[in-house]
Amino acid sequence: MTKRPWVPQIDITALARPGAAALVAILALDTLARSTVSALVPLQAYDLLGSAQQVSVLYFLTAVTGLMASLAVPWLVIRLRRRWMLRLGAACLIVSAGLFGLYDLIAFVPAIVLQMFGASSVMICTNLYVMEHIPRRAFGRFEPVRTLFTGAGWMIGPALGVFLYGKGATWLPYAVSAGFAGVVILYFTWLRVPHAAGSLANAVPQTNPINFVRRYFAQPRLALAWLLAVGRASWWGMFYVYAPIYAVASGLGAETGGYIVSAGASALYTVMLWGWLGRKIGIRTLLMGGYALTAILTLCIGFAAGQPWIAAGFIVAAALGISITDGAGNMPFLRAVHPHERAEMTAVYTTYRDSARATMPALYAVLLLVFPLSAVFFANGMIMLGLAGLAQYIPRRLGRDRLLH
Repeated sequence: MTKRPWVPQIDITALARPGAAALVAILALDTLARSTVSALVPLQAYDLLGSAQQVSVLYFLTAVTGLMASLAVPWLVIRLRRRWMLRLGAACLIVSAGLFGLYDLIAFVPAIVLQMFGASSVMICTNLYVMEHIPRRAFGRFEPVRTLFTGAGWMIGPALGVFLYGKGATWLPYAVSAGFAGVVILYFTWLRVPHAAGSLANAVPQTNPINFVRRYFAQPRLALAWLLAVGRASWWGMFYVYAPIYAVASGLGAETGGYIVSAGASALYTVMLWGWLGRKIGIRTLLMGGYALTAILTLCIGFAAGQPWIAAGFIVAAALGISITDGAGNMPFLRAVHPHERAEMTAVYTTYRDSARATMPALYAVLLLVFPLSAVFFANGMIMLGLAGLAQYIPRRLGRDRLLH
């Protein structure tokens, strides 16, 4: 059987040259840098502020700032080039980890903003490399592999972070996080990824963020891809922030909260299955079912909030539901974006994470003024139900086996 160059190879030599395997490795290292502190950061905010409602307000304010910074990434990519922008993003993750380690509210705010900006920079630059090195018709197979390896980071990182923190070395998880980000810089530099063919400035003719945002949302397929991605990110954002807080508030404890996060993230190991199923039944049907299942299980979390262990089980089960949408969640965008607009459209698309971080905490902050923490799960469950209906507008032809081979 002929090997396909876009499929990550087990052969270690594949990691020594620019390609699918190396890009997956960079994404996995970046994930470890962020996931190691993912369960600790919301608990630190909860400890510093004293309530889930105030945590929501803080996340809303910092996410708005992070969103504005992310929209500046295309302008910076043109001037610094992708390779330097990727290094800058990883460096921001290192600085943010150091600020988190100070365990002070004054340092916490810039740490969150730097973490968001750094994550967006690494993601945007890596996605540009992916679209340059991976054939368009291969995205259907590459995306589940990418999610599988980054999922490993989200499974290992939270448990590792709370384990190190529980041993009394409160600074150690943040040092490990910074170490992973440092490895991203060193590994990427060692790879010597070649410059893109042609001028990157020519690939991004519109440098005003307002212009390319308008251009993005003038294309219905891209707008739909963004809305579905925002919904998916809103669930994971709720999961990583409020699952640990719920564990502490319900008496399960911070360490249990970290393990719940790792257990839920392990559901991403099923993405290869969902990718295969999507090729058989179509991406539209797969995403409709994934969002609907997530909606039901997330609502069950709210109903079982008075029984912590049962609610924890539903949290993990709902993570399995949302993982169905992760295996092929970027396909609507990757198949719709025009090659000559990749840089600017990718920059807008990747704001879905920061957009979810900005809008959802604002909603949660209002709800938590009146209702208990379970309202967060009820609200997100209803949102997932709406997205299940929205997914029916994905083109029927998207994701069929003939398109993905």
